[in-house]
Amino acid sequence: MRRTALILCTILLAAAAAFLPAASASAAPGNGPVQDSFVTAAAYGLLNPDVAPSGSNDWTCRPTAAHPRPVVLVHGTWANQYNSWAFLAPRLKAAGYCVFSLNYGRDTSTPVGSGPGVDATGPIMDSAREVGAFTERVRAATGAAKVDLVGYSQGGIVVRGYLKFFGGANAADPAANHVQNVVTYAATNHGTTMDGMTTLASALHTLGLVTDVVGASAGAAATDQVVGSDYVTALNAGGDTMPGIDYTILTTKYDEVSTPYRASFLTAGPGATVKNIVIQDGCAIDGSEHLAIPFSLRAADYTLKALDPGTPRTIRCAPELPVL
Repeated sequence: MRRTALILCTILLAAAAAFLPAASASAAPGNGPVQDSFVTAAAYGLLNPDVAPSGSNDWTCRPTAAHPRPVVLVHGTWANQYNSWAFLAPRLKAAGYCVFSLNYGRDTSTPVGSGPGVDATGPIMDSAREVGAFTERVRAATGAAKVDLVGYSQGGIVVRGYLKFFGGANAADPAANHVQNVVTYAATNHGTTMDGMTTLASALHTLGLVTDVVGASAGAAATDQVVGSDYVTALNAGGDTMPGIDYTILTTKYDEVSTPYRASFLTAGPGATVKNIVIQDGCAIDGSEHLAIPFSLRAADYTLKALDPGTPRTIRCAPELPVL
């Protein structure tokens, strides 16, 4: 069944690529079109590896009184800002937010990182520092005292690394935090099994997004996410959360990469709040797994609610097909 699904994805990817315009090699990267699925986003991103999602990275944007905090989007392992956020970024922009995203963690020293648009392959501690520097640039450009962060897969623990290790949160003085809300999608918050990383590598290789990793290093980012890794151990030492931060943790019971899926959940420590949410609870027709969850309408609604909890919002339930 998995082989059949992956072959179908490959066919769809090739078909989508045939109809998606590619930027010339000399063209400056810009913003790509809105996408409704990982397959079409991956196809466009494969041809345009440096493009940003629609609605993001307008450095002239200034936060409003209604939405005073910019939103920074942090993609997942072996992915990039476009194929992770081509669905969510334009929705956040349309809702009135200043939205920013980046590609981070590029490391071409191993086979897995040699493909176009394959990022988040390097050591996660380095990536947390890089994302932290980008977030500080966003704060400086927009004049915002705080930002909100949304991290997908590895992006969730990169975001948490910025909070804990690189000044995003101040445990001694939470009023000085640079972040208010953290939302994670299928994050490897307590590590994953190597089977999960192998599944992701196999799927993305079949889709043409990474090189063959059989017998080769999968990159530091993969080993940093395995249960019990030095990074995961340091990240969770002393508790899952930082004071003054509100966390919304979105998971899917069909996750085959961040496994077991409930390991994504966080436990609130002093001064923090945590909402742990399985998107299928109350919505059995959302079949999102690891690659599909950033394209789930339900996940987008939960994200908007987390960023603005004081405004009533309906969490919709819509069909979502899994990629795998």
